[in-house]
Amino acid sequence: MQTRPRWGAHPTGEGEWRIATWAPSAERLELILDGSARDMERDAGGWHTATVSAPAGTTYAFRRGGKTHPDPASRQQEGDVFSASILVDPADLPMRRDWPGRAWETAAILELHVGTFTREGTLDAARERLHALADMGITAVELMPLGQFAGDRGWGYDVVLPDAIHPAYGTPEAMARFIQTAHDVGLMVLIDAVYNHFGPEGAVLSELCPDFFDTERQTPWGAAIDFDRDEVVDYFLDNATMWLRDYGIDGLRLDAVHQIGAHEDSTFLHRLAEHVAALDLGRPVHLVAEDERNLTGYISGDTALRAQWNDDYHHAVHCLLTGESHSYYAPFSVDPFGDLVTALRDGQVDQGQERPRTDEIRGEPSGHLSPVRFVNANQTHDQVGNRALGERLIALAGPERMRAMHALLLLSPFVPMLFMGEEVGARAPFQFFTDFDGDLADAVRGGRRSEFPEFASQETEIPDPNARATFRASRPYANRAEDAASWEELTRHCLSLRRDHVVPRLRSGWTGTEVERLSGRSLWAEWRFEDGTMEIAFTMEGPPPSLSRATREIFYHSDETGVGLRVGTGDPA
Repeated sequence: MQTRPRWGAHPTGEGEWRIATWAPSAERLELILDGSARDMERDAGGWHTATVSAPAGTTYAFRRGGKTHPDPASRQQEGDVFSASILVDPADLPMRRDWPGRAWETAAILELHVGTFTREGTLDAARERLHALADMGITAVELMPLGQFAGDRGWGYDVVLPDAIHPAYGTPEAMARFIQTAHDVGLMVLIDAVYNHFGPEGAVLSELCPDFFDTERQTPWGAAIDFDRDEVVDYFLDNATMWLRDYGIDGLRLDAVHQIGAHEDSTFLHRLAEHVAALDLGRPVHLVAEDERNLTGYISGDTALRAQWNDDYHHAVHCLLTGESHSYYAPFSVDPFGDLVTALRDGQVDQGQERPRTDEIRGEPSGHLSPVRFVNANQTHDQVGNRALGERLIALAGPERMRAMHALLLLSPFVPMLFMGEEVGARAPFQFFTDFDGDLADAVRGGRRSEFPEFASQETEIPDPNARATFRASRPYANRAEDAASWEELTRHCLSLRRDHVVPRLRSGWTGTEVERLSGRSLWAEWRFEDGTMEIAFTMEGPPPSLSRATREIFYHSDETGVGLRVGTGDPA
């Protein structure tokens, strides 16, 4: 198993570097170091390497057939995705060496996009807000992708240089300062890692190393990444190593693992988990997957990922509150309250059974898994931003009903995740934005409008992804809602209760769950742990039902819309 990176530039001594890239179809590569060219050595496996002397901060690039390319494993760019790369020594980055990490069951996550989290849109500006998040009870931040992509603005999923910090956000040193401050205030940092595709502009590997891709298999982004090759797998293992060892982050959220490939994903995920374990970092590391297929094998084995995103919970809540029934909401719109019951009992709703209003059979049984194997959310960047207008759930359902759903999310024993601004009741949309030019900009604009035929006669209503105004409108804290203080207090109160009453039980070990549907839209749930029980009574039909006499009530909410929630805890029988 590989334990040190092979891709990219790595210091081997004082002022000495080993620079390597894999390009088996290239008989000759030149290294351009600070403007001077030299041949790289090629081995039989297609690796091109050079050992050089240079100070950190020196620029370098590769030249193949007269065309110059940045390093696909660049840590920093001199400019855009087409410019030269810069030598970065990870030993120069500040990092807390004594950070013990946090156990997964303590996680209460805030997902955020660095570019819109603050007005400045930088890591340094975001760092200034970390203390306030920790004070509210947030214990982890999950950053949407940070790797460099074309242009200044974007969600980050069009990354082409995954090791390079996107320059609009800051430098490697700014990233290190962000993580150091997060750890100083007790926050874990998770990074959203995109290992399933590269963006449409500036994907250097497609030219420098076409062998990286399997042209026999096409994806929505072009030829599939060939995970059957060890060198390709090593590229992404190196990226994980960089984040975890060199920057000291606490885990990775793995984007859309279902897009890696039907026969390759589980092999890669297990290799990634084994690789991370072998790093022996002396602190817990958390790998979280996003998988539309609802597979459970890789979150239940001996070498397992920590958890996966549970979109089924979101879909049930969304349909229950909005009545929407289009697209993937269709099967969840038939009986959303029943699906909520299933999600609270088993985690996932789709578990391989037939479902109404769809011919798709997906999922595997999940009721045997602990609640902490699932990350639940009422909103995510996907579920908000992929709407035509980017509306948040609070704008669709109203604040009163959302309060109970907010508390249910934060107080149930699943790992809760909020999307930035949700903790203070933000109404600002989060819209899809990019920063492309020319034909690509036109294609993205047209593609976005074609996704929403209901707006065909009102094209101007769909925000132009390339307009700076679309980006600016997506800042959740730019205009504080009138009821922001009450939302902040609700979040703070629920996270305090979670810390004091839910987390200790999760630590003791889950032993079983029972959920009963009491009526059309009322339920009672009990989770059993070695250290006691948790009960929840939830209704959309009036005041919430009573809890067991053996249970001590810790939270109550009921409003004039008929939505109510009771939460209680009890000692072992």
